[in-house]
Amino acid sequence: MPSSSRRFAVLLVCACALLLSAAAGASAASLPGARISAVETVPEASYPGMQKITYMYGPVTISPGQNTIEAQPNDLKPSVPGYITRFQPDLVYAKTNAQGGHDVPRVDVIHLHHGVWLVARGGGLYPTFAAGEEKTIFQVPQGFGYKYDPTDGWIMNYMIHNLTPNQDKVYIKYTIDFVPASEPAAAGMTEVKPLWMDVSGIKPYPVFDAIKGQGTNGKFTFPTQARASQKKDIGVAQSYAVPKDITLVATAGHLHPGGLYNDLAATRGGVTKQLFRSEAKYYEPAGAVSWDVSMTGTKADWRVGLHAGDTLATTVTYDTRQASWYESMGIMVVFYADGLVGGAKDPFSEAIDTRGLVTHGHLAENDNHGGAPDAGLPDARDLLSGTRPTNVDIKGYVYARGDLSSPGRDGRPPVVRAGQSLKFTNLDALKSMTPSQSAYHTITACRAPCNRTTGIAYPLANADVQFDSGELGYGPSLPIAGFGGKFTPAANRNTWKTPKTLKTGTYTYFCRVHPFMRGAFRVVKGGKATKKA
Repeated sequence: MPSSSRRFAVLLVCACALLLSAAAGASAASLPGARISAVETVPEASYPGMQKITYMYGPVTISPGQNTIEAQPNDLKPSVPGYITRFQPDLVYAKTNAQGGHDVPRVDVIHLHHGVWLVARGGGLYPTFAAGEEKTIFQVPQGFGYKYDPTDGWIMNYMIHNLTPNQDKVYIKYTIDFVPASEPAAAGMTEVKPLWMDVSGIKPYPVFDAIKGQGTNGKFTFPTQARASQKKDIGVAQSYAVPKDITLVATAGHLHPGGLYNDLAATRGGVTKQLFRSEAKYYEPAGAVSWDVSMTGTKADWRVGLHAGDTLATTVTYDTRQASWYESMGIMVVFYADGLVGGAKDPFSEAIDTRGLVTHGHLAENDNHGGAPDAGLPDARDLLSGTRPTNVDIKGYVYARGDLSSPGRDGRPPVVRAGQSLKFTNLDALKSMTPSQSAYHTITACRAPCNRTTGIAYPLANADVQFDSGELGYGPSLPIAGFGGKFTPAANRNTWKTPKTLKTGTYTYFCRVHPFMRGAFRVVKGGKATKKA
């Protein structure tokens, strides 16, 4: 059986994947967000005496296969009071490169699933700055700033996703534009405050599933189109009752691959008006299927005046034509000023510009798209049937039966009779293990043959028949008032059974957490084994 590191290397070797990828079908003109400029960005504010300060949180040791949520005190912040006007997040390797800097990991190797800078102030704790792997830059218009005080406590909440079986070390890097209170420019600054709008929050892991084919015309809007059990994933921060007059001055959205846009709307007296649509501009050749994207933020002159009694709400829309998007998010951090400031427009009587500009262009860490045909893996449909186990163990990043990287009999698809289930057990994540010792794995349906090279756009949960195990493993529950209790993406079980409703055929799957892992099983009628099902 090949080692996990050798298997990983085989699947990620194709430097030419961008040219050969099966994901290269979409033309640039047809990509979501194609009309949005990639070079015209939200303008930066500038002040005399403004400082640009870079902090490196860490080094953070990343365990093999890590996908845990962490929260630790963070003392990396200004030492004097002042105003933060811009916040740019990033993730870099801890190792110093030949130029004395730090390289950015490839997104298909290690990525910042999310980072949230929580601020403790006045006896409360509130999420204030945030980042996902799309690395949207927060910035407010000229004349506004987030009022900072050194007595504020900062908590670094992060989820760093290691897609490989290799340990590493990284820094969470963030650069702020800061105007000290002692500078004359600070005297004329208008304070802004954060309002966390979240379709599934506020909680440590605010997610929902967008299933292939769900919604209308290939688009699924959450929570508007949530059905049945999906409704439990609607969060209290999806809407907000405005308690007093305020002016919204800046926002941008966060979503996951597959996401198209975040919407912000206001309702007054039964009438609803759209305030802003944060759109995803995809650079990914295959379309809305990867992190190769940047989000639009509001323009510098965007000002929306709201009155007490108005209601704000946010929704997020995903493209469900190509694939399912499990554990998806939809967040908008809105910065507002108290009262009605100069230039504020009433959205119920004046036109609001609902379109914005990107905060950055394409990022080089998204260049390995995957999908090239030379991964060295077989087409499971051509393989002889394997054994008829009642259970398939997952250990060392290998599916014990039917792993496409395994030679000989171990690689043959295990067989299960129609109407029965095949059980999977993740031995890489036991109850006795800590989350950092664990490697969560999934069994997620992908379209056969599901055997091309791994990258940010391949494989996908795009099978005609959908199934997903959830992240098999265990994680903590840490009840925090107002933030929910489950502090993990894990399903808090390490077993899963295939649906009994599957028809005869060969089913291919992958691990969403470590997508170089591929496998197959075969459903047969009456237990008869065949070469091709």
